[in-house]
Amino acid sequence: MSGTVTVPIEDYALLSNCHTAALVSREGGIDWLCLPRLDSASVFGALLGTEQNGCWNLRPHDANAVASRRYDGDTFILVTRWETATGVAEVHDVMPIHRHSRVDVDRIDLVRRIVGIEGSVAFDQDVRFRFDYSRALPWVRQDGTEQEPALVATAGPHAIVMRGARLHPVDHVHSGEVTVDAGASVDLTLTWYPSHLPVPEPLDVEGGIADTRRWWQDWADRIEHAGPHQDLVVRSLLTLRALTNRETGGIAAAATTSLPEDFGGSRNWDYRYVWLRDAALTLEALLAHGFTHVAHHWRNWLLRAVAGDPADLQIMYGLAGERDLVERELASLPGYEESVPVRIGNGAALQYQADVVGEVLVTLSAARGAGLEESKFSWPLEKHLIRHAAENLQRPDQGLWEIRGDPHMFTHSRVMVWAAFDRAVRAVEEFGLSGHLDEWRELRDRMRHEIDTQAVVDGHFSQYYGTTEVDASLLLLPLVGYCPPDDPRMLATVAKIEQDLMEDGMLRRYRTVTKVDGLPGREHPFLACSFWLVEQYATTGRVDEAEALMDRLCAIANDVGLLSEEYDVHGRRQVGNTPQAFSHLALVRAADALARAEHRPR
Repeated sequence: MSGTVTVPIEDYALLSNCHTAALVSREGGIDWLCLPRLDSASVFGALLGTEQNGCWNLRPHDANAVASRRYDGDTFILVTRWETATGVAEVHDVMPIHRHSRVDVDRIDLVRRIVGIEGSVAFDQDVRFRFDYSRALPWVRQDGTEQEPALVATAGPHAIVMRGARLHPVDHVHSGEVTVDAGASVDLTLTWYPSHLPVPEPLDVEGGIADTRRWWQDWADRIEHAGPHQDLVVRSLLTLRALTNRETGGIAAAATTSLPEDFGGSRNWDYRYVWLRDAALTLEALLAHGFTHVAHHWRNWLLRAVAGDPADLQIMYGLAGERDLVERELASLPGYEESVPVRIGNGAALQYQADVVGEVLVTLSAARGAGLEESKFSWPLEKHLIRHAAENLQRPDQGLWEIRGDPHMFTHSRVMVWAAFDRAVRAVEEFGLSGHLDEWRELRDRMRHEIDTQAVVDGHFSQYYGTTEVDASLLLLPLVGYCPPDDPRMLATVAKIEQDLMEDGMLRRYRTVTKVDGLPGREHPFLACSFWLVEQYATTGRVDEAEALMDRLCAIANDVGLLSEEYDVHGRRQVGNTPQAFSHLALVRAADALARAEHRPR
């Protein structure tokens, strides 16, 4: 973020240590960093304002320097190559993962290694610390020695020490210059630690980078995939892992909050939490590519998060299962392109979304089919969720899209309730588990009759009972086995979706002009929905159209393979929180569907 000039969302790359994440701009600015966890308060918040809201800039002094960047193999070590009038240098940005110790429990490190390639390159560095979402200006003091300078910033329970180069204060900005020659390197480090503890020892940078490279590459090497768009599938699965907390198993929906769905509008939400739905779908994508052990970790997270009375079930939790996600508005951050309010927390945590139990049970059923053994508490947990679905059988809900208008009997939600009972029946019939088989069969059959008679209008499925509108969530019906993808009702639904929701070849979630969501403004095509359409095309013989749409969607990914939530087809820019788990898991599913379709006659 340079001054008040907004950096396009697609210009950001992700760093992750599977505890938190940083966003690095193409121009070398770390504009978003929350410490010590992904859903903690920001230290660098320029993403949602200006440099005055916190950032760490590092770029050549040469104003005409040209940058290109890539990840180092299948890792989140970002390599930015700068070509200047005096030479060439690289910046290697990494958040170290300590493979064989718990050293990262009481510290989080971020490394910016400058490597000289040709000639000599001078870099300008400036740092603005703005703790607690830019609400706290820290006390900053010089530490260390002349040979090994350090800067310590403290605010409340949090402290940061920066090492590697002398920084000088001017009006709450700390600046300096670093020059690197060919064959040499300079390591700049930032370390977060609890402020009541002593300043931690310097990081073993060489060992930290090597450990981190091996950790990511070892994980990527276990990916099972052969098919189209191999590189983006691998990067998408890596991104889903990057959004998963190593300690707790909680899978965040995105790394950011309040990046707008409508530029300059109020559709700005905090996505740094664990939606049961999104996490379940992420887990399904990982299961399909050989990561059964991840299902065990997430199931344990689920057991802890939803423990207790079924009536207290939430649709989302914090990364460790926290329930208190009260939505608040921040005046301290002016918003991305002045899109306000900036929000932390999410009021959707208090909504009733009937589809969530179905999503979880479908995923746990897939895990069971993939060989995940039952634990002492896993099947009792599922029966607990099935009972919750039965007790709320006739309750309208806010649906997959978390509308803030009146609740309805959303067709997708009703189908997912059907899916909950369907997977319960399968658990007994196919896996020999105990349960109320007759009751669950009756509930499953009742749901099917209700959906078939109330959710079909003019030959197509409707968005909710009593309307002729459609929404893109209806594309998910075949994916959970409710009907074949070539069911005449489904084909008619696809035609209606193409007619009503297509914008320049991509799908919006629903028509906002109906005001069903209770919100002002409009939004852009939702990337996951278009990937679902690829899957639908691929499974109904429209393979050429599926491939063409897939190619177009994949071209939207930025230069390091990341996708946000939506896409502005007219402004040709990414929109919404980033990187978005929903977009990446839908990409993986679509690629899998195309791989299967390649073996079918067209």
